[in-house]
Amino acid sequence: MNHVDSYYAATANSHQPWPQLDGSVQCDVCIIGAGFTGLSSALFLTEAGYEVVVLEAESVGYGASGRNGGQVVNSYSRDIDVIEQRYGTDAARMLGSMMFEGADIIRDRIDRYAIDCDYRPGGIFAALNARQMQHLRTQQQLWERYGNHQLELLDERGIRRAIATERYVGGLLDRRGGHLHPLNLALGEAEAIRRHGGRIYEQSAVEKVTYGTPNIVKTARGDVSAKFVIFAGNAYLAPELEPRLSRKSMPCGSQIVTTEPLSADQALALLPDNYCVEDCNYLLDYFRLTADNRLLYGGGVIYGAREPQDIAALIRPKLLKTFPQLQNIKLSHCWSGNFLLTLSRMPQLGRLDKQVYYIQGDSGHGVTFTHLAGKLVAETLRGDAERFDAFARLPHLPFPGGRRFKVPLTAVGAAWYALRDRLGV
Repeated sequence: MNHVDSYYAATANSHQPWPQLDGSVQCDVCIIGAGFTGLSSALFLTEAGYEVVVLEAESVGYGASGRNGGQVVNSYSRDIDVIEQRYGTDAARMLGSMMFEGADIIRDRIDRYAIDCDYRPGGIFAALNARQMQHLRTQQQLWERYGNHQLELLDERGIRRAIATERYVGGLLDRRGGHLHPLNLALGEAEAIRRHGGRIYEQSAVEKVTYGTPNIVKTARGDVSAKFVIFAGNAYLAPELEPRLSRKSMPCGSQIVTTEPLSADQALALLPDNYCVEDCNYLLDYFRLTADNRLLYGGGVIYGAREPQDIAALIRPKLLKTFPQLQNIKLSHCWSGNFLLTLSRMPQLGRLDKQVYYIQGDSGHGVTFTHLAGKLVAETLRGDAERFDAFARLPHLPFPGGRRFKVPLTAVGAAWYALRDRLGV
């Protein structure tokens, strides 16, 4: 298995490998990328009877899908009030009706296919100041308006019962959220695709796509003829493969560490209810316990997806600021991974040609949105594009500064918001 040296790779379930594409094959749908976007799309389509081929440059779950924080977080990177302000009431109503569906799909997949991925319910948004706490009160009202009634506002005493730290002044518990082992979820979904007759080819990077009837998707050792093509590579899609997509998005790096295993008592003392946590900062921290009682802690963003020289030096101070009681704990794994950011922070769905689709730019909410997006593109291929088009109609804006300056300009903007976080304004 070709994965980075992460905790997830070290604890991945055993599975049957997939071959490399060698020769010419035909199918109904060719999907580029075997992360959550491609896997969700493929599983919905194979369940519906389509003949599907998925091409993966590395291994199933190699990118963000197999490296992320493992948090099942509802909604989008821009909440529904911002969506309504920017895009209008009709867009907010349609997108709001879908904002909790991705997590429901994940739970259904786990149950239906008996996927062993350590799912645990419950996630907390943690506020560091009064302004963030007021934002969470508003968020609770918005989410309840759109049907999530499994929310609980936590005051200072409540959040200190849930998290053994003095950093937070309160929080919002979402029982419809949760956390899991993302690589094992991806591997389990791939096995479900195999069960339905779908084909995945690993070590099969796409070199060229020729649009037509049929579309031809070429790799180094083979090609796929398909009526439909779905670009699902996100941050790991080669920019030159489809420049129209890379102009409207930017890969960003995030870093994660895991500690050595804690005792059951230590783990229970840190997070007694085993909820996952993310704070409300613009450049947020997130953490949770793993199934074997390690603390998994991540945070920060590196724009342009540069690989940091010392991940532990970046993340350990954040971890200790939250949990100073872990001063002497050792780290077992440190790794980074890239997610794809859009200027609006909203996902981008659309068409490149009559039968060619793309899904990208979940902007930090990829675990849940990718699962919804797979359902939406499957609905579209089956003739019902209403929900897909609700996202496709949103403006897909290029980053200012073009290829050369979009990274430094975005970093300057992020620095401003980080300063606001520190000042609590």
